[in-house]
Amino acid sequence: MNPLKRLHAEQDQAVWLDFVARGFVQKGGLKRLVEEDGLRGVTSNPAIFEKAIGHSDEYDDALKAAGDQRVIDLYEGLAIADIQAAADVLRPVYEASGGQDGFVSLEVSPYLALNTAETLDEARRLHKAVARDNLMVKVPATPAGIPAIRDLTADGININVTLLFAQGAYEDVANAYIDGLETFARSGGNIGRVASVASFFVSRIDAAVDTLLDDTIAAASDPDEAAALEGLKGKVAIANAKLAYQRYKRLFAGERWQALADKGAHPQRLLWASTGTKNKAYSDVLYVEELIGPNTVNTIPPATMDAFRDHGKVRASLEEGVDEAERVLAHLAKAGIDLDAVARQLVEEGVQLFVDAADKLLGAVAGKRQTFLGEGLDRQALALGSLDEPVKRAIETWRKEGLVRRLWQRDASVWSGADEAQWLGWLTIVDDEVTKAADYAAFSAEVKQEGFTDAVVLGMGGSSLGPEVLAETFGPQAGFPRLRILDSTDPDEVRAVEAAVNLERTLFIVASKSGSTLEPNVFRDYFLGRMRDVVGPDKAGRHFVAVTDPGSAMETAAKEDGFRRIFHGVKQIGGRYSVLSAFGLVPAAAMGLDVTAFLESARTMVRSCGSDVPPDLNPGVQLGLVLGKAATEQGRDKVTLIASPGIDTFGAWAEQLIAESTGKEGKGLIPIDNEPLAAPAAYGQDRVFVYLRLDAGADAGQDAAVTALEEAGHPVVRIALASKASLPQEFFRFEIATAVAGAVLGINPFDQPDVEASKIKTRELFSAAETDGALPAETPVAEDDGFALFTDAANADALRQAGAGSDPESWIKAQIGRVEAGDYVALLAYVTRNPEHLKPLQQARVALREARHVATCAEFGPRFLHSTGQAYKGGPDSGVFLQITSEAPDLAIPGRSLGFATVIAAQARGDFGVLSERGRRALRVHIKGDVAKGLDRLKTALS
Repeated sequence: MNPLKRLHAEQDQAVWLDFVARGFVQKGGLKRLVEEDGLRGVTSNPAIFEKAIGHSDEYDDALKAAGDQRVIDLYEGLAIADIQAAADVLRPVYEASGGQDGFVSLEVSPYLALNTAETLDEARRLHKAVARDNLMVKVPATPAGIPAIRDLTADGININVTLLFAQGAYEDVANAYIDGLETFARSGGNIGRVASVASFFVSRIDAAVDTLLDDTIAAASDPDEAAALEGLKGKVAIANAKLAYQRYKRLFAGERWQALADKGAHPQRLLWASTGTKNKAYSDVLYVEELIGPNTVNTIPPATMDAFRDHGKVRASLEEGVDEAERVLAHLAKAGIDLDAVARQLVEEGVQLFVDAADKLLGAVAGKRQTFLGEGLDRQALALGSLDEPVKRAIETWRKEGLVRRLWQRDASVWSGADEAQWLGWLTIVDDEVTKAADYAAFSAEVKQEGFTDAVVLGMGGSSLGPEVLAETFGPQAGFPRLRILDSTDPDEVRAVEAAVNLERTLFIVASKSGSTLEPNVFRDYFLGRMRDVVGPDKAGRHFVAVTDPGSAMETAAKEDGFRRIFHGVKQIGGRYSVLSAFGLVPAAAMGLDVTAFLESARTMVRSCGSDVPPDLNPGVQLGLVLGKAATEQGRDKVTLIASPGIDTFGAWAEQLIAESTGKEGKGLIPIDNEPLAAPAAYGQDRVFVYLRLDAGADAGQDAAVTALEEAGHPVVRIALASKASLPQEFFRFEIATAVAGAVLGINPFDQPDVEASKIKTRELFSAAETDGALPAETPVAEDDGFALFTDAANADALRQAGAGSDPESWIKAQIGRVEAGDYVALLAYVTRNPEHLKPLQQARVALREARHVATCAEFGPRFLHSTGQAYKGGPDSGVFLQITSEAPDLAIPGRSLGFATVIAAQARGDFGVLSERGRRALRVHIKGDVAKGLDRLKTALS
């Protein structure tokens, strides 16, 4: 007779195979083992399932058909189908054994092993999803798992208790099972249909103890003692199992158990797990032959099953040598080896091994998903050079510590342990907004029906930069208004917007989370006043919609002014993370974009960056680790953004996200946007490059320049977009990446203390000016007919020592002379943002980079105050700042005593004041008269 059949027939020993995979079940292999080899059940093995996913055409077909879903949903779709198929094959065994054999075991996610409530929820969900009487749900015997085992048994669910190593822990598990049965019986449940096994791991104990014995033997001075200790090797695990079986006999006897048995209860059988031999010096069937006894189960790995089939011997071994087992463990304790401590360590390691296996399994699914999505998912490739190893180490740390899951669980300890959990609404905003897609579509149709020719977003920072990307990337849509952005208080820019539109056919979108931000409020005041002049007070409000957080001052004002609509943001989302919320979607709908398609594109990246995707396959996490480690490991904290024509405004949005999020506490990433590309020699060793390449519109010059950077050893991240339609994916990728980079830096990436400081100082200056009629007078440190220069006393002293004299050029030269390797130069221009003014600033920054090999920024105020302004003030003290102001004809603001010229001047002064307070190297150049001529003169001085 086949030894496996004899094992069952003669010793009432159930034999389960530690294997389940769809191909194996479907091809009849499981059925054959049941019929021919005495197989009595199967228990899921993630490692084998992972291999099956990697090599099964059937799985490939199923994943292709499933399409773009969460990785965990794709896996469960396969796994549950497999478990159900296996359960159906084993159903005859289950019925013939009276519900004692023929089980399929499916484990609860190991990520929940330390959480009782989540284990309970997951086990109940899996039990319901599989919907087979012969299912056992596998739960680990951790301190958190034991109460879950009790409560699940009380629900009448069959439980396979796993990760048992210690006799004391086994006793706790057995009592939890008995407690659960008693509760189930009291509730009227049929306890005769409840089955359970307690999986006692065997060979791992010998592997751990033998190592400790080797150390003890090496330290022993008595040869006889060393020999006696040598004799313990390979015996402890079996001795431990035999004594556990003695406890089993005592626990499932006596009056308490008999009362349950009289109601039909079945004992919780001991199951021998980890029965493959790890030490080749031992018999390859050791942990089968020595553990044969009534009412037990042995989960046999395939190789061990083949060996036992070939030469295994069947005998009633489990109750042999019980006294010897006692002596073995006593001798072990006398030698100073604590078996309970070994068991505790093995439980911890076992949980981690389960996690490792689950990570590989989900990684296999994630990899297949990415392959099958093809160009439906923006592709990311890394060329990191010497940064490669630090990033790999970081990826492994994030995987092992479960940091991706903890991020999605809103665990503030991923960052600084402050209030981060309150600012993570953006993680789920895409799914939330999908449910509102019909409302956005209705609004879009309403805008089209009204015949608006223009829609103007009035906002700052996150409220304006995202919509700007949409307007510039997708352009006007047929039949819909052209989307414009106003995010400057420069009087000429306000005039330019008004001149470009027909007010009677213009819709204004006033965007402000708090409703108290100065700029959106003065924009609203101005254009609402102008609209009242043009269409009358009764109709003016119909030309406005508000996007603001519930209960804000903006909402109150919008209601009072009769705005057409009010769309709510989410309080748990900061402005710079808000583009996939109403702050981005309302402008998208107004300009005629398909919001549903927009969100579906974003959702592909959300799923790709999900908690169930291991960090090595998680594009957002991967990018964040590159950026964070580039800064902390190699001082490469200048994130240089490159983008193909057609999507090049994305850099300005990413710039504000990265800078405002990470630049604080003297740390941070300094994003470099719109800096013309150069040969590798122009750059210092403080750069990491991120290249967003549009397949349909790539620039050959950019391609060549990026390739040269790679070849020169600069770290480069390439992101390939099949078309503009996939741009929404990049919003979420960069949000995740920025949050992860913040975690690497050890800061809170969701606050903006120095932006707030600038806002406060600006409000103070503007309020005082409204009272006094003007801003306070200033005294320049140098002046001529074209320039007046200003700075604080500390900077003035430093610049004079560096050679600054009476002429403005000497001060500018001295300021640039302060630039050192690893610094960056930021030109902060509070002038009208237009191509004529941008050109000399771009030429100046190129000249500075070529001469100094430093990163450069050219920013227009006041818009940068709500973005990079945070990093400039709170980030690393590596910035050399040249603020540029000018004079422009004022523009009155209805209801206010002062106009836009005073607003922008107050903002510039507030900005400079905080730079000074932070001890930054800052100089202000005020241009008198013609701005273009002044910028040309400044360019020459900087060159």
